[in-house]
Amino acid sequence: MPEKSGTKASKEVDRQLDRYRSMRDFSVTAEPSGKSSTGTKSTLPFVIQKHAATRLHYDFRLGWNGVLKSWAVAKGPSYFPGDKRLAVEVEDHPIEYGGFEGTIPKGQYGGGTVMVWDQGTWLPHGDADEGFRTGRLKFELHGAKLKGNWTLVRMGGKFAKESKPNWLLIKEHDVYERGPNDPPITEEAPDSAITGRDLDAIAKAEDHVWQSHVPESHGPNRSRLTLRRKAQSNSAAQSENKSKSKPAPLAAKSSAALSHAPHESIPHFLKPELASEAKSPPAGDDWLHELKLDGYRIQAHINGGKVTLYSRNGLDWTHRMPAIAHALQATAAKSAILDGEVVVLDEQGNASFAKLQAAFDVGSKAQMTYVLFDLPHLDGHNLRELPLDERKQILQSLITQLNDRAIRFSEHIRGNGVEMFSSACELGAEGIVSKKAGSKYCAGRSTDWLKSKCILQQEFVIGGYTLPSDRGSGIGALLLGYHQDGKLIYAGRTGTGFTQQSRAHLRKQLEKMRATKCAFAEVPRQEQRDAIWVKPELVGEVNFTTWTEGGMVRQASFQGLREDKSAKEVVREQAGAIAKPERKSPSAKSAPKSAPPKRSKDEAEVDGVRRGPREQVLVHGVKITHPDKVLDEETHLTKQQLAEYYSAVADVMLPHVADRPLSIVRCPEGSGKPCFFQKHIGPGLPSGIGSIPVKSKSGGKIEQYLTVSKAEGLIGFAQMGGLEIHPWGSRNESMETPDRLIFDLDPDESLEWKRLVASAIEVHDLLSQLGLESFVKSTGGKGIHVVAPIRPERSWAEVKDFAHRFARMMESSNPKLYLTKMTKAARKGRIYLDYLRNEREATAVAPYSPRARKGARVAIPFTWDELKKMTARPEFAVANFAEWKSRLKHDPWAKMESIHQSLTTQALRAVNDFAA
Repeated sequence: MPEKSGTKASKEVDRQLDRYRSMRDFSVTAEPSGKSSTGTKSTLPFVIQKHAATRLHYDFRLGWNGVLKSWAVAKGPSYFPGDKRLAVEVEDHPIEYGGFEGTIPKGQYGGGTVMVWDQGTWLPHGDADEGFRTGRLKFELHGAKLKGNWTLVRMGGKFAKESKPNWLLIKEHDVYERGPNDPPITEEAPDSAITGRDLDAIAKAEDHVWQSHVPESHGPNRSRLTLRRKAQSNSAAQSENKSKSKPAPLAAKSSAALSHAPHESIPHFLKPELASEAKSPPAGDDWLHELKLDGYRIQAHINGGKVTLYSRNGLDWTHRMPAIAHALQATAAKSAILDGEVVVLDEQGNASFAKLQAAFDVGSKAQMTYVLFDLPHLDGHNLRELPLDERKQILQSLITQLNDRAIRFSEHIRGNGVEMFSSACELGAEGIVSKKAGSKYCAGRSTDWLKSKCILQQEFVIGGYTLPSDRGSGIGALLLGYHQDGKLIYAGRTGTGFTQQSRAHLRKQLEKMRATKCAFAEVPRQEQRDAIWVKPELVGEVNFTTWTEGGMVRQASFQGLREDKSAKEVVREQAGAIAKPERKSPSAKSAPKSAPPKRSKDEAEVDGVRRGPREQVLVHGVKITHPDKVLDEETHLTKQQLAEYYSAVADVMLPHVADRPLSIVRCPEGSGKPCFFQKHIGPGLPSGIGSIPVKSKSGGKIEQYLTVSKAEGLIGFAQMGGLEIHPWGSRNESMETPDRLIFDLDPDESLEWKRLVASAIEVHDLLSQLGLESFVKSTGGKGIHVVAPIRPERSWAEVKDFAHRFARMMESSNPKLYLTKMTKAARKGRIYLDYLRNEREATAVAPYSPRARKGARVAIPFTWDELKKMTARPEFAVANFAEWKSRLKHDPWAKMESIHQSLTTQALRAVNDFAA
């Protein structure tokens, strides 16, 4: 393929990047086996990047579960089946990196030149998840250079002990294979598959630069929003001028655009253009689609070197975001108005409004990022009459000169809105905003801008609150509403999404706003109980899953206060049909009235839930009677919601629950009423729940214990009001030899979370010294579980004795902090090391299980790196599942099933010697 010019090559790479962004997370399929829900085979992306870093190598990447699974292949792939190419597994990369061809600056992770050597699609043979887990993955490639059947095999023996797992990439026998004397494909086709360039041409062009920023953000999405494209006309100037130099002038293309834009003095403040709600993204190439960001809308004014930052209602917030104001001072513009969203990104790269508010209100040092998407004014010219795509080109040219992490350009794709929306939802994003490419910038609500939301989210007026169940210093729940026809309509409550600090902060604010009368037009009697009314002046942002037939929000989770919104303008948002192009923007005052949707008694199956008669529903084939029965008063969690939650987490929960004796905590009347343990089967069990005969340790009597093997069993527990699931530490097939070693760190209430985290890490480090890899999870309460998988080789007595001596070892080394006796009186300021979870018939709460306590919080697995960064006890609950659902794609305990380690004689001797 002849080499193209640098400009054409750059455009081709841009096209590839847009393509990959539009398919960011399309590797997540309904069935990870490689078949879609319709039964037809679906393909996934793959890319091979030729990488001239410290050493030349080939990065082999397979798109799976929202990331690129990656291996470094030193010699590159070979079509000869006799060549077993060493492939060193490296960290997952973001999907968008698969389209990157350019340079990574020296000093950053992977610094060097990157070429897209090959790309295409791949198809797993069989269950890909099983292949990754067992270390034998068979698949078919359909690339520009690589085709046919291939295998990745993870090496064992000494190679399995390497810090990075070693695999072998092998060509299988088929029509595409070559002989040992045939020319290698890497020599036969050495250049880029998308631009035809060689490595030297790519390095000289400097048209694309990838900023990895690895030291500050690890993980598969660490580079999100950090892709920077150099303007061709500025590349030479940028290489010579650093951040302290005088900014370069705007690109010639931008200057030409300004020539036909009307002159004007810079306006004081522009009413921002707002998006209308849509049921689905619009189709066609006339639309640009951007990720919807959950932050504060900020309008930046640059005038004679002075930067002013305005909130969406015109308040001067410059003092609240000094770093952003400082960064914008380096722009080349004499005067400009920039429009964008200020966000704080979480560990997964998603915008987190809760973290943003904490950065303002609680003094967090979180990094704020200003993501820019429009440019209504520049250098004395009104750009609002120009088409959006032209304004964005000028904007990108303006800010590409800034080398500051605080300023980012809002990337978009043209067309493929449905695909991007689906990918955004899988990533855990709030949704997308679709904008008409040729539209002008218009003040107020517009149908030229349409927002499609993955999670229902809107602002609500706070009209009251309740005290926490323990009568502590914070709040229990907020009472929410919206305006309609001059009245404040009650919309339910939210009792989750708070931190300890935000609960206390809200209580302090609301105490000052107490009112003698209820501001809501009408509140159900049961909802008035324990309510404290306040003046309806504060506005809160809330995530929720749906509206109930009674007009209440379901599974609502508080995100933070909206200081930039007036309570009077809060109405119920309702998605409408996509407006016709010729319709003018409706006034914000003409928002449609919203009546709760009516349901027929029998509806079709939607997302696996078939609505039957009002007294029951089917959740994936399991009958749930009285589906609206509330199981948790604090969050209004219903039986149906619990069933749907168990269905959603079944894939990650079942490996630790299936085919084990189980005990469950049943709360037929809800968590606030008497609950009880059940471990034996009884009459009328729902389908999917089975039994396993267990000989009682006291007397040898045979008893039938509960057990499940499939998702239907978990959903059946919801039908029984089962709010907690506790498995044994052994499987049905090897009941007398446990395969889990569990340490329950149960702290005194007064102990800080950081101290508990440090103790869990100490357990992890000590087990590691004994040759045992361990995993960690919260308990859904105040404690932490450290769990080490072991081969089922030793008896319960041996495992319990080891755990006891291990705990005694820790207690002896620090008796002021640890104790191994259950005495409550002695636990003040200390951590009880509960080793008794390792006793026959003892259980521990399962990962992803709710707890049968008010709030229905969930026991959540973490990576050790995640735990180390946590400064406060995490808040995960069934009620805010929509908020953390994206965690299921990267289960921290997924590796546990593939670890085969023994509780060795040396380990037993080590703790025995200490005890002696």
